[in-house]
Amino acid sequence: MQLYGVQSTALRYFLEVARCGSISEASLRLNVAASAVSRQISKLELALDASLFERRARGMVLSEAGARLAVYARKSQLEAEQVVLEITELHGLQRGHVHVACSEGFALEYMPTSISAFRREYQGIHFTLEVCAPAEATEKVRSGEADLAMTFSLTPQKEIKVEHVLSGAIFAVVSNSHPLAGREAVSLAELQPWPIALPKADTTIRQLFDICCGVQGLLFDPVLTTNYVAALYSFVREEGGISLASEMTLHKQVADKQLQCLPILDEGMQARRIELQSMAGRNLPAAVSAFRDFLIAELAKAKRR
Repeated sequence: MQLYGVQSTALRYFLEVARCGSISEASLRLNVAASAVSRQISKLELALDASLFERRARGMVLSEAGARLAVYARKSQLEAEQVVLEITELHGLQRGHVHVACSEGFALEYMPTSISAFRREYQGIHFTLEVCAPAEATEKVRSGEADLAMTFSLTPQKEIKVEHVLSGAIFAVVSNSHPLAGREAVSLAELQPWPIALPKADTTIRQLFDICCGVQGLLFDPVLTTNYVAALYSFVREEGGISLASEMTLHKQVADKQLQCLPILDEGMQARRIELQSMAGRNLPAAVSAFRDFLIAELAKAKRR
């Protein structure tokens, strides 16, 4: 349900053009004539005495003024939607929707398990779980596309509230039969003799690994590079090689004694943080707020383990 009377038609049309980068595509999504969309954009530009878009060959891109208006409009849209949700939730958490963006590592075990546990108490809450690179997960929260993000982070992010944080230290992953299995810790140099499988460069694991190896002058030639995290750990089991992960990503597989996670001693391999993120300044709907609190409690338990 959308509160069309709460957020103006002009702002709704403006946001859709900003998302699509095209008046014609926005008109199709809005199911109105392109001329109507164009008139509303012109109306806004006239009222604000500013150009909201830069017209380029590849589409329409927000100007500086347009980017500022988009931040306001998105928050306004979310607040309008929240009013509807609060009205429908007056009798408790009987219904609602939570959109979560997360890194693939959390989508393997942690997030599906958490959603299932939460829904045992609140069966009327539905979820969308979107898996993407860490920076993209954060951007989806910043833009209002997702309610929460659970992701790895290396630096503070603008317009993002960190709801909870814990260490995202990188571990070496080996099979139980690997010669390094059972070690209390290893160094990067000790990993060199073994075939290694690595994620692609848009992940925080790969970024930190490359930086730390570069500082020490260590060269690795990965035998497998993939954007599919599960393939890395299947490789470790089948090939007998090594990969990298956070301990939390593989908690169940480690507990079931399928794999082992070995701490890496080298400075810098502990620089990541696991963050639960929301949009700064946003009042979260009841369902989102309840799931956030549930995750914070679960993460606190994980920290104590």
